[in-house]
Amino acid sequence: MAPVIEGFGYERVRVAPDVSLNVAVGGSGPPLVLLHGFPQTHLMWRHVAADLAADHTVICPDLRGYGDSDKPLESGPRVYSKRTMGADVVELARALGHERFALAGHDRGALVAVRTGLDHPGSVTHLASLDVLPTLDMWEALRGVRGAVGFHLYLMAQPPGLPEQMIAASAETFFGYFLDAWSTGSEAIPAQVRRAYLEASAGAVPSIVADYRASAGIDIEHDAADRAAGRRLGMPVTVLQQDWGAALGYDAAALWGAWASDLRHATVTSGHFMAEQDPAGVVRELRDLLER
Repeated sequence: MAPVIEGFGYERVRVAPDVSLNVAVGGSGPPLVLLHGFPQTHLMWRHVAADLAADHTVICPDLRGYGDSDKPLESGPRVYSKRTMGADVVELARALGHERFALAGHDRGALVAVRTGLDHPGSVTHLASLDVLPTLDMWEALRGVRGAVGFHLYLMAQPPGLPEQMIAASAETFFGYFLDAWSTGSEAIPAQVRRAYLEASAGAVPSIVADYRASAGIDIEHDAADRAAGRRLGMPVTVLQQDWGAALGYDAAALWGAWASDLRHATVTSGHFMAEQDPAGVVRELRDLLER
């Protein structure tokens, strides 16, 4: 039996004419949407969601293209743009009865969360980003040999065909590499959950690549337009990330400060998969954010 978030109900919610999202919902109170990262599914929030459901309605979808959500064909760059995926989130919350909601995202989900906050400031009350930089800053930070840490970004930025074929030929090895390299301990991701991540990712290679490809194209265009227009996140924002700035030579807090007027930036030592490796710490930070 596939693992689930215990105590949560599951449903499919249509968010676009050709896209329905698989979503786990639990708890009661003010709504909080949690968006997963790569190469994971909504299950990465299982500990955090169960804790926060004590006093919030917690909504954990699989992003379009991931997990058990629909995976539309990449017919153009907009299909997996973060703008489109952010619109999915707003429509999901609305379909569940929430016009305004707090939003937290990890990794790819954090990029979706940031774009949602920029595009829908009236919908997002609070925003948390776990272990990424905004798309435009991310690409500018990856320079020289030190940028090799992001090799997968360059692979999946290539035109359709080659990256999908290469990854599909060794999908479990490819996705498993990141689960191992980015984790500080095997106990954080139990075997059953790891298996669920690997199977879900192996079954979604074209859409996962399309998500990354959008971040090397149309997502940069959207970020650049917002930067030029001086648009910023006006809601309270919390950013939690590893000390990538020290490794790659940038000031992470300063970069984020250009995007958010009410910012708490914290460096963590719990590793990339912090919601699974230090769920209590993530819950504490999210509760602090929600009280601001």
